[in-house]
Amino acid sequence: MKANTHPATFPVLFVDGEHEWAGVSTIKGNETRVIDGIEHYVVPVEISAFTHPFFTGQKRIVDSAGRVEKFMRRYANQGKK
Repeated sequence: MKANTHPATFPVLFVDGEHEWAGVSTIKGNETRVIDGIEHYVVPVEISAFTHPFFTGQKRIVDSAGRVEKFMRRYANQGKK
């Protein structure tokens, strides 16, 4: 593998409210925390799979059939010309 082609990665602890998970990233945070003897940078995130409405099931599904019907009504006469 070529040297100096990949960015440096660091152990990171992502924090989303009450949820925390460790990973590796190129991002560094200002705060650090030691986990299992390894110093991790703490990176706060606003939204993740733990809190995103799509993944938590809180998102309401938009009625796509209504959109199709509206499209068909609007452009139904276009094909008859």
